[in-house]
Amino acid sequence: MKTTLKTAGWYHVMAAVTVMIWGTTFVSTKVLIKYGLSPVDILFYRFLLAYICIWFFSPRVLRAKSWQDELRFVGLGLCGGSLYFVAENTALGMTLASNVSLIICTTPVLTALLAPFFYKGDKLKARLVGGSLIALIGVGLVVFNGSFILQLSPVGDILTLAAALMWAFYCLLLRRMNTHYPTLFITRKVFFYGLLTLLPLFFVSPLQMDTHILFQPVVVLNLLFLGVIASMLCYIMWNTAVKQLGVVCTTSYIYVVPLITLLTSAIVIDETITIVALLGSALILSGVYIAERGVGKKK
Repeated sequence: MKTTLKTAGWYHVMAAVTVMIWGTTFVSTKVLIKYGLSPVDILFYRFLLAYICIWFFSPRVLRAKSWQDELRFVGLGLCGGSLYFVAENTALGMTLASNVSLIICTTPVLTALLAPFFYKGDKLKARLVGGSLIALIGVGLVVFNGSFILQLSPVGDILTLAAALMWAFYCLLLRRMNTHYPTLFITRKVFFYGLLTLLPLFFVSPLQMDTHILFQPVVVLNLLFLGVIASMLCYIMWNTAVKQLGVVCTTSYIYVVPLITLLTSAIVIDETITIVALLGSALILSGVYIAERGVGKKK
């Protein structure tokens, strides 16, 4: 289906809404950890809920068209599921959250840099590079919110960079699969292989199955939010946006995540927003706009 200027606006809204929701998931994750679930437990249950829900909507076909494509789906489940979340959540326990937020926001730059190696027709454009750099500077200002203290933790920071690379690979691989399979089928496969590749970790740290913990209303509500909204719905919207807008354009919206976190913190827990953070917010929005204009029509 050809993307017109009018319909493209809806796909931009999908990408923006997705990153807004993802920008609030850290709160739910922290609540669940407080109630006794590990990050791996949380990922397992949110992907399990997402898989069960999407099964009712996706095509009933079980296997891909070829074993090569099936392996690519395994790669999607690893890069966009288990490896990404395990690396990011482990890093959060080893380095500052601000470091993680900043490094994760290198994903659009990494995606743009890697795209020409995956797809010969793609070329880096000055607008794209310039807009990405402007947005990345803005991210730094928002993340530190006027307090320029960078605490280096090599292992945690390297794990975060690995997570950013995983998401870049996920989006680039997703672009290839989008031309051959429906979005719902792809998304269901991501959840399935995300769950499957997560299972070996439970030999090291057993899955939390205490019903007294899992059936507490707060735990149930947060898992439903993470599984149904932040996973099933958001992955469908994100995968659709990548299919229609292109991988580089869609990933540029990741720069907005720290801005959403900043605003949410100010509203919910009365954190102060400094002039530096406001300047950073303006740079993020300007950079995303410039980068999006520099993507062109190449998908």
